[in-house]
Amino acid sequence: MPHTKDDLPDALYSAAQVRGLDASLIAAGTSGFELMHRAARATWRALVRHWPAANELTVVAGHGNNAGDGYLVAVLAKRGGWTVRVLAAGDPRQLRGDAASAHAEAVSENVVIEAWSAQSDYRGIVLDALLGTGLAGDVREPYASVIAAINASGLPVVAVDIPSGLCADTGRILGCAVRADLTVTFIGLKLGLFTGDAANVVGERVFNDLHADPRLLEGAPITARRLTAGNLPRLAARRGASHKGQFGHVLLIGGDRGLGGAILLSAQSALRSGAGMVSLATRPEHVPAALARIPEAMALGAASANQLMDLLQKVSVLVVGPGLGQGAWGRSLLSAAANAPLPQVWDADALNLLAEGRVSLPKGCVITPHPGEAARLLGLSTAQVQADRPAAAHALSKKYTAVVVLKGAGSLIACPDGRLAVCHQGHPAMAAAGLGDVLAGLVGALLAQGMDAFDATCLAVWLHANAGERQGKFGRGLAASDLIPAIRQLLEEQAPCLK
Repeated sequence: MPHTKDDLPDALYSAAQVRGLDASLIAAGTSGFELMHRAARATWRALVRHWPAANELTVVAGHGNNAGDGYLVAVLAKRGGWTVRVLAAGDPRQLRGDAASAHAEAVSENVVIEAWSAQSDYRGIVLDALLGTGLAGDVREPYASVIAAINASGLPVVAVDIPSGLCADTGRILGCAVRADLTVTFIGLKLGLFTGDAANVVGERVFNDLHADPRLLEGAPITARRLTAGNLPRLAARRGASHKGQFGHVLLIGGDRGLGGAILLSAQSALRSGAGMVSLATRPEHVPAALARIPEAMALGAASANQLMDLLQKVSVLVVGPGLGQGAWGRSLLSAAANAPLPQVWDADALNLLAEGRVSLPKGCVITPHPGEAARLLGLSTAQVQADRPAAAHALSKKYTAVVVLKGAGSLIACPDGRLAVCHQGHPAMAAAGLGDVLAGLVGALLAQGMDAFDATCLAVWLHANAGERQGKFGRGLAASDLIPAIRQLLEEQAPCLK
């Protein structure tokens, strides 16, 4: 059955896992050619729904089963009265098996099939049936030129299964990739459609299970799960006689000279996300601003780590790093936090100091690196992290025995036990300073209210991304503090304070 937009399955698979599911369907009695027909029908239906006034189709076909899907879509379009051409970038004589049968069916239906050339023109809707999920290594010629021509056409594009050139496992563009407006994918959702470069090339996602027997999917290994409104961890409702002492005391540490705003954003986020009590330890000169902006928080002007010791005995969760700096003041406060036996969230400069080996991370913490910070923590380049974001998230979680948020398009949450969650919501307007500070405070507040580290982090990342999506609708110029009231509203929608 078709699924569109957010009505998608939660389970995400690698390309190899989906090939295994495909093989299971065939072994259970559904021929590969029948599955190809089902994929073509699903693509055709999605295409017509998306562009109901269209009547012309250009299919760009490669040389594998992805091309077979394309030839069969061409047949359906021809039968539907559309003007159809197939531009064959791969030699049809090299097609084998089901793809060859699909080509033969297109020939028998008198579909116009032409060899692709640099002079080929594109009309109507363009169907990308070039490369599929089996691509290994960067796109080579002539396919790189074909992809460039598709992207330069300015026409609407629908991709069969995955935009050609996008890695199904990592979401990395392999040299170049088709920029699709619609991607119709089958049997199992691929992780690479939801993280990394995917946001730039996938467009709207439509999924069809090709009538797979649900029993074949039960117990099948998966790579990750999508975070959706329907599967989020939830905070418990509060009883009528609740009091602040039941919902934790978050201490936020940071705000060196010139960086005071970061810790104030984190503190405000923690307060508005339901922490029972909020304290912050910052440079003494930032205390007046803290009291003016957040009078509900208890502000400590800490000139040295010694002044933290009494407070560390009274709180339940630490958030360390926003605006911390990497000087002597920040290092001393971070060292004190690292020795406290408390749940902790480390962000920003706490992670940079951790990467330098100046301090050890307590076990069971949450760390929230962006790709550059993740690269420093792993001793890699940022490009290497982005080339395989899932692997980087798992490596960080294993190295530091921590729950990890690898931020960015398609944020990943990795747990030391091997679980991986993906949050693909968000908005381009979120490319602004301070949003990570808001996320760190939110994670701290959910930990303080009794959630375990993985659940708290998953819920926080989803709330943060969807708040950004709501506020991003107003356009560029989004300020980090704009997210805080939207997070509060979303949290109440997802987990009402009182039922």
